Formats: sequence, C-alpha cells, structure tokens
Amino acid sequence: MADSLPRQPLPGPAAPQQSLVDVLDKLLDTGVVLDGQIVISLAGVDLIHIGLRALVASVDTAQRLVAAQPRSPA
Repeated sequence: MADSLPRQPLPGPAAPQQSLVDVLDKLLDTGVVLDGQIVISLAGVDLIHIGLRALVASVDTAQRLVAAQPRSPA
C-alpha cells in the first residue's frame, strides 16, 4: 500500500545566515583594497593608462593599517 502522506525533507544542519549588515561590518573591520587598470590603445600604442587603487575600511581600521606600515627614511 502506498503512503498518502506527503514526504517531508529530513532536517539538516542549518546554514549560517549572514545579513548585508554583517558582511559590511566584517569588510569595514578588516579592510578591502579595490585595484583596477584601464588602458586605451590604438594600433598597439597605449594612449591612455588609468590606474585606481582604493581602500575601503573604517577609520579605526585605516589608522591601524597606516600605523603598521614601515616608514621609509626621508
């Protein structure tokens, strides 16, 4: 005889749910560097080169990262 009750999926381990606020908090706490380059060339000759490097971090994290950098003698 066939069972007429619908089958329920077996419960498994719950996946951790992270909200956007949690992800942004983690990124600002650790800091993220965005790096990109654009080169416009014509007939194999580079005409324009644009480079971008940006640090996205909280003020406390940025100050901590700057303080950790070795200073070059002037």
